[in-house]
Amino acid sequence: MPLTSLPNLLTLSRILAIPLVIATFYVPGDYARWFACLLFSVAGITDWLDGHMARRWEQQSEIGRFLDPIADKLLVSATLFMLTAFGRLSAQAVLPALVILCREILVSGLREYLAELRVGMPVSRLAKWKTLIQMIAIGVLIVGDAGPGFVPVAAIGESLLWVAALLTLVTGYDYLQAGLRHMAQPRRAPTIDRRKSEHLA
Repeated sequence: MPLTSLPNLLTLSRILAIPLVIATFYVPGDYARWFACLLFSVAGITDWLDGHMARRWEQQSEIGRFLDPIADKLLVSATLFMLTAFGRLSAQAVLPALVILCREILVSGLREYLAELRVGMPVSRLAKWKTLIQMIAIGVLIVGDAGPGFVPVAAIGESLLWVAALLTLVTGYDYLQAGLRHMAQPRRAPTIDRRKSEHLA
């Protein structure tokens, strides 16, 4: 499937949205925060949309499987980093953000290892809920003080981030267990064609 298929273009748009979201942090005013939230939310919707369209239109591709998780991790990691750098996360909320980032690194490493064994690691339903809550939490935190004064926007966002971090620990442990099961299995020694070995000798 070419890179220019619609699902792949949606995935690429999520990557291209990252520098725009980052740029909004340097623009003063509440409108910049709401615009960043809108960009982040649209990018998050494409995360669901590109996979749904690829399955429905049978346009799943290796490049899409490669780019999709990378786009998600880049978007989440970059935004959490900017929220921390600009002081929009409290000291307590940095901990769940750190848990989320560490889990992403763990899962990426497991996927890379299992890919060498030609073993897939499907996304669980709980992991999908984790992603949804995580995206909502980050979107709320982007708005922060720009939200209505009578609504504790930052507190709501940080609470959701803690929920996402707890789900992150559960799903990360599940993925780690699955990976360890494959690691514990003895690997087959590479077979050598006797005729080739005799020829090389």
